[in-house]
Amino acid sequence: MASAPSRVLPFLSPPYTAASASLRAPSGRLRCAATAGQAGFFTRLGRLIKEKAKSDVDKLFSGFSKTRETLSVVDELLTYWNLADTDRVLDDLEEALLVSDFGPKISFRIVDTLRDQIRDGKLKSGTEIKASLKRCILELLTTKGSKTELQLGFRKPAVIMIVGVNGGGKTTSLGKLAYRFKNEGAKVLMAAGDTFRAAARDQLEIWAERTGSEIVIDNDKKAQAPSGLHTNYGLMEELVSCKKVIAKALPGAPNEILLVLDGTTGLNMLQQAKEFNDVVGITGFILTKLDGTARGGCVVSVVDELGIPVKFVGVGEGVEDLQPFDAEAFVEAIFP
Repeated sequence: MASAPSRVLPFLSPPYTAASASLRAPSGRLRCAATAGQAGFFTRLGRLIKEKAKSDVDKLFSGFSKTRETLSVVDELLTYWNLADTDRVLDDLEEALLVSDFGPKISFRIVDTLRDQIRDGKLKSGTEIKASLKRCILELLTTKGSKTELQLGFRKPAVIMIVGVNGGGKTTSLGKLAYRFKNEGAKVLMAAGDTFRAAARDQLEIWAERTGSEIVIDNDKKAQAPSGLHTNYGLMEELVSCKKVIAKALPGAPNEILLVLDGTTGLNMLQQAKEFNDVVGITGFILTKLDGTARGGCVVSVVDELGIPVKFVGVGEGVEDLQPFDAEAFVEAIFP
């Protein structure tokens, strides 16, 4: 029986028939050829991908407006920088980084690096100092938190475990993730069963209906990770139990354990992140509510402190405002 042709890329692997012989070079290798219709399809596909990527970058840029406004002083400082003013300018730059919750450790390290480069004659203008500042931040993000894409493997189903404290945005983030996956053609099943806040299950039902996802709610067997405070050790132990149950039911799962952190808490999130990571082993972060705070530097702090990547950032209340984290776009958003 003849195999069915590919629906998407038929011209890449045509059956070897007399009709297709002209597609082969003298060596017998296949030439890449496409009809006008196929070329038009890929042109449209490329345009759609570019438009989506631009939309994501625009949302990220807009979402960090308050952090960018706080750091706008950097441009003012560097515009009028001269060698005699180096210490004053770098002190003010350090203060701007601290106010934006980059944290003392990172702020001091960045400023010391810039001071050394200026002293060695490697930076001779405000423009060069700003470029070096951006490179320092990008290097911090990409060195310790490079795996920003979800690692879901090839086996199905893939399981993502969402954890975090009360009010951090777990349920909303899960709903927005479901929306993103559905738009990418995946089937989504939400498992609800918050043992601490029953209303979360009702909220998740609304998200399931809104995104066209399936949902399972079992009042006897709690399926979703329990919420609560990171200081509540009973609830933290329940997280361990949840992880074990998932792994027993589906070897290799969960594929990802994402910790949802409220971006408005700034550096205070670091202790939460450390304790959750110690208990269940976090594979990535979702940072929410970053559009409502000037503390965007906490993104860099949490990656540098724990070496765990940020997977998504919440930059608005819309269903599409949970954006995949892009380190380069983030740096451009806060230092345009």
